[in-house]
Order: sequence, then structure tokens, then C-alpha cells
Amino acid sequence: MERFFKLKEHNTDVKTEITAGVTTFLSMAYILAVNPSMLAQAGMDSGGVFTATAISAAVGTLIMALFTNYPIALASGMGLNAYFTYSVCIPLAQQGIQDPWRIALAAVFVEGLVFILLTLCRFREKLINDVPKNLKYGITVGIGLFITLIGLSNAGITVASSSTLVDLGSVVSAPFALAFLGFLIICILQHYKVVCPILWGILATWGLGMAAQQLGWYVIKPEAGHYSLIPQFSGMSFMPEKPALFAFDFSFIMSNAVQFTVIVFSFLFVELFDTIGGLIGIADKADLLDEEGRLPKASRALMADAMGTVAGACLGTSTVTAYMESCAGVGQGGRTGLTGVTTAVLFLVALFFSPVFTAIPGFATAPALIFVGWLMMGSIKKMSFEGDMADAIGGFMGMIMMPFTYSIANGIMFGILSWLFLKLCSGKAKDIPPVMWISGLLFALRIATMVG
Repeated sequence: MERFFKLKEHNTDVKTEITAGVTTFLSMAYILAVNPSMLAQAGMDSGGVFTATAISAAVGTLIMALFTNYPIALASGMGLNAYFTYSVCIPLAQQGIQDPWRIALAAVFVEGLVFILLTLCRFREKLINDVPKNLKYGITVGIGLFITLIGLSNAGITVASSSTLVDLGSVVSAPFALAFLGFLIICILQHYKVVCPILWGILATWGLGMAAQQLGWYVIKPEAGHYSLIPQFSGMSFMPEKPALFAFDFSFIMSNAVQFTVIVFSFLFVELFDTIGGLIGIADKADLLDEEGRLPKASRALMADAMGTVAGACLGTSTVTAYMESCAGVGQGGRTGLTGVTTAVLFLVALFFSPVFTAIPGFATAPALIFVGWLMMGSIKKMSFEGDMADAIGGFMGMIMMPFTYSIANGIMFGILSWLFLKLCSGKAKDIPPVMWISGLLFALRIATMVG
């Protein structure tokens, strides 16, 4: 194990790596409940989607772990599953098309194949390595703010407001109070250097939630997304349901080539830059970037991501991508692929114990996301806000546009476009790498499709 994962070289050990893998899994286990629920609205069988989600996450994470030795976990991406359901399947169903999810799965499959080709020609690797340093640090900070906002939202600490866009949630609600208490627990454990503070924080918050449910403070309201926190084993089967294997419908392309191309491009665009942003953020936090800000074995990491997407489509789920919740495991000390192997194994175990893992509420993992967001904010100290205006503003736009538009891809888009524009206006066009020109063109096409 030492020889394969090079634990000593990365200043870690087996116990730390396994603990980090468990932490990563618990931080992203919500996808096992959310993805089946969301794709069921697209007409898919929720039981089969649960199986596909768990297996594709295990496969993708395992490929990443063994192929790159990075502590990065993969699963069906949030946002991409929403696009799958609400922007592809439901509109197609309204056109009278039967089983539109088969068309969406075909689009995800094609997207994965395109990603493999882009990785083989090293375009994605060049992009991830040629992004300017300041923008990379801005992306890391932006992702930190982004996942902090996700954590605050999951706990009801931050809520939507028609007058001020965002507002403070109900301070007397159990999710709000327990998530905030869980965050403070993690901070206290970190102060006293207790082993596994993030993991203990998640479990403590979940335990307090179960107690709150028994006392009547936490009230079950499925319509509000408040489900029972206590695992229910009565009447359940421990055998996973069969997923929709290779359920592609390519016949739609024959008469709707343009529409299908737009669907694939939208999947492709969001996944391309979400993955790049995620890898940069996780790698920076895990100290995987070299002195020039480049990610060693970037092509392998990107190939693992592409293969995960293809596997997910074949199994019957939406696009598989690198998860920012991996930062929770990194914050716990995870530095090698052993963290990913642990997470992958737990996804397979989850197939047979779904009531346990799907009972972990969003507000229990919220403290971990908020704490990791704080850790990732440390990269702002590496940013330069002076000197080259393109670097300074590019990093700034990458940082602020992620949380304020709720999209990693949007943050990268505005960061790169700002950088390109200011480089051109300052007479430094010769300093722009070819891959950044291509990225600018892709973003221009993306904006054109958004306008359309």
C-alpha cells in the first residue's frame, strides 16, 4: 500500500486516508437521495437511478484514485442533473416525446466520448495548466465561497428573498441551529487538534438532529424537503434495484440534429469548466499543484472524469463529475488515492444500506462545507491585487462570480473573458496562450446560446 499510494511521500498514513475517505463520502452522500428524486421527475425509476448513482460514483472515483493517486471523488453532478431533468427531459416530454430521458442519456454518453477525445488531444490539460496563477487562486477562493453558500443554503441559514435576493433563515429552526452548532463543534475540535474534526462534526450534527426529531423540534415535512433523520429498515430489501443499462435513444438525432447538438454542447460546456474549476480548487487545497501552478497528471485526472461520465451514462444516470465535497476529505488530511478508494468502497456499501446513507440530512453535512469553505478562503493570501490589471481583475471576477451566480462555470467564464479583454486592451496579446484564445471562443459561443 505504501509503495502504490506513496503515503510517506505525501506526509500521510493509512488511518488519515481512510478517515478522509469516510469524510468525503459523508459530505457527498446526499447525492444518493437527491439524484434519484430529481431524475424521477424526468420519468426514470428512482430505485434504478439510486443504483446507477452509487455504482457510477464508485467506478469514477476508483478510476481517479488508481489512475492519478489523487484524493478526488466523482459522482453525478448537481446542476447537471437539474439541467438533465428540467431543461432537457421535461421540455421534450411536453413535445409529446416518450421516455425523453433516453435521449438525455444519449447526449450524456456523446458528451463523455467528446471529453475523451479532448483529453487525448490534451486540450483540457492545456486549459487547466495554462490558466493564469492569479485566476487559479481566484477560482479556489470562489469555490470556497460557493460551497460555503451551498452549506448555508442546505441548512436554511441562507434563504431566498424577493426583496434582497438572500436573507437570514429562521434562527429557531432545527436545521439552522444544529448546523451552526455543528460548525462550531468542528472549529472547537480543530482548535484542540482532535483527530477527524470534520467527520465528528457531521456525525454529531446528525445525532443531534435525530434527538431533535424525537423531541419534536425537527418536524418531518417531505414537501419542504425535511425527511426522517432516523434510518428506516422495516420492509426494505437489501438488494439494489436494476439500473437502466445502455438505455440510449439515438433515433431522435435523425430529425433533430441541431436540437440534440445544443443539448450536448450545454452538457459539454458546464461539465468542461466545472471539472477544471473543481480540479484546480481541490488540487490547490491538497498542495498538488507544482511551483508553476500546474497540476501533474492532469490528463489522467481529466481522463478519469471523462470515463466516469461514459460509465454513468451507460448505467443510467446524469453526468459524472469531480465533486467539490472532496475538499472535506482533503481538509481532513486526505492526500492520496487511498482516500478515493475508501470513498468508492463506501458508495458500493451504500447499495445495500440505502436507508442509512440517505437519512443523512443536508444540514448535517453543511458544517463540513462551511468549514472547508473557510479553509479554501486561505488562497486569497496568494492572490495579487496589484501589478498586471488583467491578472488582478481576472482573479477577482473568477472569485466573485461563482457564488453570486451559483455556478463554477460562470465564474471561470467571466474570469477568463475579463483576463482576455484586459490583456488585449493593454497591448499584451502576445502573452495569451492559444488555449486561452480557444476558451474565449467557447465562451463567446456559450453566451450566444444563452442569448438564443
